[in-house]
Amino acid sequence: MSKNFAVIGVGGYIAPRHLKAIRDTGNHLVAAADPKDSVGVLDQYAFDVRFFTEIERLDRFLEKAKRGPDAERVHWVTVCSPNYLHDAHCRLGLRVNADVICEKPLVINPWNLDALQELEREMGRRIFTVLQLRVHQKLIELRQKLLAEPGKVHDVDLTYITSRGQWYDVSWKGQPEKSGGVPTNIGIHFFDLLTWLFGKVQASTVHLSEERKVGGVMLLERAQVRWFLSIDTSDLPFAPEPGKKTTFRSITVDGQEVEFSEGFTDLHTKIYEETLAGRGFGLDDARGSIELVHDLRSRPPVAATGDVHPLVFKRLKKS
Repeated sequence: MSKNFAVIGVGGYIAPRHLKAIRDTGNHLVAAADPKDSVGVLDQYAFDVRFFTEIERLDRFLEKAKRGPDAERVHWVTVCSPNYLHDAHCRLGLRVNADVICEKPLVINPWNLDALQELEREMGRRIFTVLQLRVHQKLIELRQKLLAEPGKVHDVDLTYITSRGQWYDVSWKGQPEKSGGVPTNIGIHFFDLLTWLFGKVQASTVHLSEERKVGGVMLLERAQVRWFLSIDTSDLPFAPEPGKKTTFRSITVDGQEVEFSEGFTDLHTKIYEETLAGRGFGLDDARGSIELVHDLRSRPPVAATGDVHPLVFKRLKKS
């Protein structure tokens, strides 16, 4: 049966993936909100979407709709707003008797998860998040292979460099109190992937902590991980050109590259299919990576000794 959706934060980068997923799973977008009104993308999906530039007016619309017939109420609220607003907008969804699909990071601070779980129980509704790497077929196969090797501790390197211009520093994404900083904003899905593949964090150390790049090492149940995240173009292993490839992503396990570049196109749609079928990723699934990135951004960097990520070592050697 088709469900009605409302999207909060429809003018942002990630929203079109959710709009496509709503359509491709046979559901109906009925309302959307964004403080910016450059949202012509909506016309690619429907012409009858109620649009609001003020969240209060969307709240009123949803509140009225929940008191009407089931065919007219909003069953799901999708949250694509800036990171620091996810908590508030998830609450809004629950209060209007809807279930919620929220982009990652679900929240910035782990203690917000406890309050959301309490509200879930009060309202009898659920919040789910987008951990799309967990539904990537190549990574599912890798996890099955790793779980078949109990007791083995793997050597893992994570390198993720995604170029961001000066706009990033001016936007909310460049403000750690709003985005959670680089570990949260660009790293959350990779840290979720690592803990999903290799188990809980046993220990972690931060060697490098700057506004545009961070790095360190961590010990998981089944892996020792050297990691480096950056939005600095100069860290790329190739000369970037605007409009062309500006991202480098690499995960190696025991010296072997994990190739998962293909298969990203429909991961959001897969997440929607799983969530609507009752197999979505809830608050407890998100907790581990949210606690981890909160810990990483709270830790002062320590002297880099022993096993250090090569790009961390290179940066520290320059300074």
